Amino acid sequence: MNADGKSRYHEVHARSLADPEGFWAEAAKEIDWIEPPKTIFDPSQGTYGRWYVGGVVNTCHNALDRHVEGGRADQVALIHDSPLAGSVTRLTYAELLHEVQALGAIMQDFGVAKGDRVILYMPMVPEAVVAMLACARVGAVHSVVFGGFAAKELATRIDDAQPKLILSASCGIEPGRIVQYKPLLDEAIRLAGSKPKACIVLQRPQLTCDMTPGRDYDWASLRRKAMNDGKKAACVPVAATDPLYILYTSGTTGIPKGVVRDNGGHLVAVKWSMFNLYGVKPGEVWWCGSDIGWVVGHSYIVYGPLLHGATTIMYEGKPVGTPDAGAFWRVIAEHKAIAFFTAPTAFRAIRKDDPEGKFIRQYDLSKFRTLFLAGERADPPTVEWAEQQLKVPVIDHWWQTETGWCIAGNPVGLGMLPVKHGSPTVPMPGYQVDVVDEAAKPVGPNTMGSIVIKLPMPPGCLPTLWNQDDRFREAYLSEFPGYYKTSDAGYKDEDGYVFVMGRTDDIINVAGHRLSTGGMEEILASHPDVAECAVLGVKDAIKGEVPCGFLVLKTGVKRAPAEIEKEIIALVRDKLGPVAAFKLAITVGRLPKTRSGKILRGTIKKIADGDSWTMPATIEDPKTLDEIGEALKGRV
Repeated sequence: MNADGKSRYHEVHARSLADPEGFWAEAAKEIDWIEPPKTIFDPSQGTYGRWYVGGVVNTCHNALDRHVEGGRADQVALIHDSPLAGSVTRLTYAELLHEVQALGAIMQDFGVAKGDRVILYMPMVPEAVVAMLACARVGAVHSVVFGGFAAKELATRIDDAQPKLILSASCGIEPGRIVQYKPLLDEAIRLAGSKPKACIVLQRPQLTCDMTPGRDYDWASLRRKAMNDGKKAACVPVAATDPLYILYTSGTTGIPKGVVRDNGGHLVAVKWSMFNLYGVKPGEVWWCGSDIGWVVGHSYIVYGPLLHGATTIMYEGKPVGTPDAGAFWRVIAEHKAIAFFTAPTAFRAIRKDDPEGKFIRQYDLSKFRTLFLAGERADPPTVEWAEQQLKVPVIDHWWQTETGWCIAGNPVGLGMLPVKHGSPTVPMPGYQVDVVDEAAKPVGPNTMGSIVIKLPMPPGCLPTLWNQDDRFREAYLSEFPGYYKTSDAGYKDEDGYVFVMGRTDDIINVAGHRLSTGGMEEILASHPDVAECAVLGVKDAIKGEVPCGFLVLKTGVKRAPAEIEKEIIALVRDKLGPVAAFKLAITVGRLPKTRSGKILRGTIKKIADGDSWTMPATIEDPKTLDEIGEALKGRV
């Protein structure tokens, strides 16, 4: 913020585009380098250029050792809060370093060296954070796969990454059930052509598992021996351009797309974002309510806050039902979190169960400053509800697995800009975001098109896909020359605010009119009885496609669904006109979602169109798709 109270955003963003090398050289001073980069950006390297070429670094040193040496040894680094396990665990920076040094030494005993891959198939437990950091410490490349992910999907990732070691656990805990991981892991290894040298398995007290002799090793026994023997792995120097991790994008089939994240660019970008975007200071408590299986969990449960010297909360629970719709407020109040980052779908679930916000008022949220939403489009009614209930800024921001950090947001540390509901605000420094037509020509303000990012992308974004440079070029760089294709559609307004209206395949063509399903969802969500909704295009013999709306009603709504559906149809007609051809609204009990809360629109559309479909690997509850099928009978 400037002395006159105005945001510094515009001058900072302009400088980042006018002199990217100078800008990101300055940001890199926040990082401890073993050898500073020889070249800040080299356009001749990689698929579109590489950041911090010649630099040598260690990510774990930057996340732990430097804080322990610099006076934060006794500060809490990680708070693990699990209403499902009924436990809260706190680890200081010194304690976390001690655990990571020991696990790093154990990995090295199994022959893991710089560049080797290690798959983590784990629940939301502190050991998962220890494992990620231990990989970074010894120069190994980690690939986190959701614990409980289907065996076939895990097998494809084992074959692609070819890990030397797999770290897993006996089980995960979901509300009302225990998910056994070991049978899934065993089946995945049986299916995979590439076999790991060994598996280290954390036996959780909720359910222990059988071990495969000669391949499986007990985590606690190995840890105890390493600690007793005083084994400690040192930080292994790696090139800034070496991979830190591979993260497979959700819902992939066949050969998966492994997004590569490098060490140097990732360090600089996520460290820069912690204050400049999120407004968090070292020593403060920050909570990202994601899962380590997602990119958000990598960047903002583990790496970002620890690189910044903050305290990070890791939560094993749900927004509702563990035990109630006040779960989030308890965590924020108990641990004095100053900012919270979650998915809009979590807030829709809370709003559905507690529309008047009664639980919010049961907790002391006086230290809480900002709520951040990302993961899918934050519909204005949900944002407005959160603003009214929490009385703090509610900031939508937009990014992707591929970018690793925010593309467009509202920079708290630089001074917030005015909020426009429905927009994640403006491109972050380093990003030139354009909206283009099919010929890759930029379109004017308020004109729908494909959202693209001008090359080169800033530090932290993917340099390529794991062992698939050609596929990377084809999937992301070829359609719009000189740009990275986000596969999102939307527009920018006259103030440069970005509006992401959906994936490009969520723009439906109704009798030649290009209509945004995101815009329709906004209208549906504004109805007082609707908790959440999804709109998608279904096949129509005359118009090509027509929109179909799925509604989930708020808890306690007594009115007949048919009556509400009629009101919804009238509301869309009133706001968008007859051109929308919106005549179908269907009430369902729940919407099918991924484990990160994204609505499975593509699968719902296939069911509605009568096309063949397969069960998505990332689905939270498969029964929801049966419920959609039942609701659609006789309606489409």
